[in-house]
Amino acid sequence: MEMIRVRFLMMLAYRTNYYTGILIYSINIGAYYFLWNAIYGGKEQIQGLSIAQMTTYVAISWMARAFYFNNLDREMALEIMEGKVAVELIRPYNYLAMKTMQGLGEGIFRLFFFSLPGLVIVYFIFPIRFNWDLHVWGLFTLSIILSFLINTQLNLLTGITTFFLYNNAGLIRAKRVIIDLFSGLLLPISFFPGWAQSIMKFLPFQGISYVPSMIFTEGFTRHEAWVAIGQQLLWVIVLVIPIQLLWHIAKKQLVIQGG
Repeated sequence: MEMIRVRFLMMLAYRTNYYTGILIYSINIGAYYFLWNAIYGGKEQIQGLSIAQMTTYVAISWMARAFYFNNLDREMALEIMEGKVAVELIRPYNYLAMKTMQGLGEGIFRLFFFSLPGLVIVYFIFPIRFNWDLHVWGLFTLSIILSFLINTQLNLLTGITTFFLYNNAGLIRAKRVIIDLFSGLLLPISFFPGWAQSIMKFLPFQGISYVPSMIFTEGFTRHEAWVAIGQQLLWVIVLVIPIQLLWHIAKKQLVIQGG
C-alpha cells in the first residue's frame, strides 16, 4: 500500500504530463474516429461492430490503456544498468512485487485523474455509446484489472532480460509495438485474417485491450465475456512461471555495469 501511495503522489507532482496526456489521448481518439468513420463509409456494420460500437471501442481502448500502461520495463532496465538494483535486492521486500505495486499506483492515478476526465471530454465530442448495465461494468472492471496484470507481467519479463542483454532498449520498443498491434488497441482482433486470429488465441496480448473493450461495447455475449475473462486469468497464472524462472536465474548472474 505504501508503494502504491508513493507512486500515486509522484504522479500527482508531475501535473504537466497529466494535462498533456489527456490532450494527446483525446487527439488519438479523434483521429481514429474520423479514420473509422471513413472506413465504414455509410455501412451499418463491419465484422459485427456498428460505427457507434467502434467509436466506443476506440475511446475505451485508449482510456483503458491509461490504466494498464506503465514503464516498469524501462525503470527496471535503468536500475540494472546503473547498478541500483543491487541495493534494491538487499531491501526487505520482494523486488518484483514492489515494481507491480508501483505500476498499480500509477494506474490508479491515471484511472481517476486521466481516464475518467478524458472519457467525459470525448463523450461530448464524439458519438460514444455508454452502457449503464451494472453487470457489464462489473465484467469490464474485472477484465481491466486482469489486463493490467498481464501487461505488467510482460513488462517485468522484458525488464528482467536486461540482466542477460545488458541493454534491451530495442526489445522494449519492439514489445510495445507488438502489444499495441496484437492487443487490439490499433485494430480489433476480429478484423484480422482468420489464420491470424487462430494464432493470436494462443497469445496473451488480446487479454490486454481487446477483451475489456469488447466487453464494454457488448461485442461479446455474457458467456463469451466470462470465457474471455477466464482466459485472461489463465494467462496471469501462466506468466508467473517464466517470470519466476528468469528472475531466479538472473539473480545468480547479476553483473553491475555502473553505480
